[in-house]
Amino acid sequence: MAVSQEPAIDGVAADPRYLDVSAPPEVTRRLPVETPRHALAYAFAGTGSFRDASAPRPVKTELVDATGSPGVETVGHRSLVLFNGGDEVVVRAGGQGIRFLLVSGRPIQEPVAWQGPIVMNTQAQLHRAFNELRQGTFIKE
Repeated sequence: MAVSQEPAIDGVAADPRYLDVSAPPEVTRRLPVETPRHALAYAFAGTGSFRDASAPRPVKTELVDATGSPGVETVGHRSLVLFNGGDEVVVRAGGQGIRFLLVSGRPIQEPVAWQGPIVMNTQAQLHRAFNELRQGTFIKE
């Protein structure tokens, strides 16, 4: 079977890189990150600790209840950590091992306005996007 050398995602200003990382119990992994890329890790299985990272942040997901209304809930052990500058990410797996998604990208030097699933550059754009979402006109062809 031939393996493509073409990137799965192309033409994105931040040039994102995605790694699915796992480590067995009590093992330390060192993962290189090119400077000056910014990085985050989303842990979705097991436990562990990251060196030089932010405090774990619970990840909120939008769920739709029986009435069809979206709600926001913090999902159990799943959490996100952000990293300061540096050239590597160091993780020590806990007693059950750990699995996480490591995402890195070049800074794009633009303002960020974020709420739930939508990210824009200004609060006005964010407000407009949510109005379009409610009106069913958010998705453009």
